[in-house]
Amino acid sequence: MSDTYEIRETRGEDWRRLKELRLAALADPVSDVAFYETHEAGLAQPDSLWQQRAAQGEEGGSDGRPITTLVAEVVSAEADGPADRWAAMLVVYVEGSDAWIVAVYTRPEHRGAGLGTRLFRAAQKWAWSYGEVERLLLHVHETNDRARDFYQQLGFVATGESDAHPKPPYGHAHVYELKRRPLTRTGSDPADPADRADPAGAR
Repeated sequence: MSDTYEIRETRGEDWRRLKELRLAALADPVSDVAFYETHEAGLAQPDSLWQQRAAQGEEGGSDGRPITTLVAEVVSAEADGPADRWAAMLVVYVEGSDAWIVAVYTRPEHRGAGLGTRLFRAAQKWAWSYGEVERLLLHVHETNDRARDFYQQLGFVATGESDAHPKPPYGHAHVYELKRRPLTRTGSDPADPADRADPAGAR
């Protein structure tokens, strides 16, 4: 039997699992470049921060902006894997007319299962539910070719903007955008990535 997943927002009571998955992401050398936070800094965070982060989908961010964490929860698993561990995550928040996607991570054993695409579809749906949001934005480190290729498959394009990356390997993180488009006759957004496959380990 193959793994089955549910994509959902986190709730306040999920904070321990959110902490575990985030720390796993920060300790993963493949995904380290996708995060500004270090593993050491994550370990030092108090439980109150993880509780706040887990509840953001229900309560909003500390500054009042809409923000949520989306996770892929394993609801049935093969015998050698736990059914209660989260497989993947991302965070999406609204800032003016933009929605930013950050903290994208998939556990190594779940890469190649299409979870990146499913999470991005859910993030896109969440962002577009705010009428003022006109585009989705994200950063891609200049050395992260796998992530860049994946995001381009989903319709993201480079804006030409970049920011300095604050930790090794330093360098720059380029900004990519996906603009909201008019609905088609079927009522779907032509930028909807529902049927696109994500390469293993992309972020």
